[in-house]
Amino acid sequence: MAISLTDSAAERVKSFLLARGHGIGLRLGVRKTGCSGFAYVINYADAPEPGDAEFQDHGVRVFVDSASLALLDGTVVDFVKQGLNEAFRFRNPNVKGECGCGESFSV
Repeated sequence: MAISLTDSAAERVKSFLLARGHGIGLRLGVRKTGCSGFAYVINYADAPEPGDAEFQDHGVRVFVDSASLALLDGTVVDFVKQGLNEAFRFRNPNVKGECGCGESFSV
């Protein structure tokens, strides 16, 4: 099981945590929603939760809850800027389909 970050994503997380002034890393998960079934959830991690899997990449700790781990295994998190838009992007090898708006995915 592995979750990894690109250089761009790691730098963005580090800058967010520094600006925020506290936190120990990044929390990733999924929730049931949208037209395709699941959506990514991304947030700060202030402490490990019971059952979390922990990964470290580019000096950033990444926490994933046990229910989300199988759906996120092998995912690469990137941070992309396009003009005025910027967002985290997920390259998830488990995804079988995505909705047209890109907000949700199916496995």
